[in-house]
Amino acid sequence: MLHLALYQPDIPQNTGTMLRMAACLGVAVEIIEPAGFDVSDRNLRRSGMDYLDHVAITRHRSWDAFQAWREAAGRRLVLATTAGSVPYTQHAFRDGDCVLMGRESAGVPEAVHAAAEARVVVPIRPGLRSLNVAVCAAMILGEAIRQAG
Repeated sequence: MLHLALYQPDIPQNTGTMLRMAACLGVAVEIIEPAGFDVSDRNLRRSGMDYLDHVAITRHRSWDAFQAWREAAGRRLVLATTAGSVPYTQHAFRDGDCVLMGRESAGVPEAVHAAAEARVVVPIRPGLRSLNVAVCAAMILGEAIRQAG
């Protein structure tokens, strides 16, 4: 099973959207805290709707707690980043990969970049900064599911 990890998410609507997507695609979600909002059903229900009951969500108190879980589970970390050099369509995804999305406001710190076994990018037109984090997650997970079967 693939996993989607959200590094200290800032916006509950984006998080809810990604949780709904994960429920539909059969992807487990790891939320790495602290988040920029109270991670509760109340804050996620509007965009996640009743799909929240159909997704496996694990909350990790910190990056270190997430790393300990990931290493014990033997999951490869694939970071989605605008600083990535490999287009996500050219990366070889494997079943069990954990795709990590950064904070909407700041991405991830260098220590997180260094911990990733792979850094992928969604190529966009020159002069534009980035896509919405939920849109990127959907594109990358779609490709990862296609490859992993």
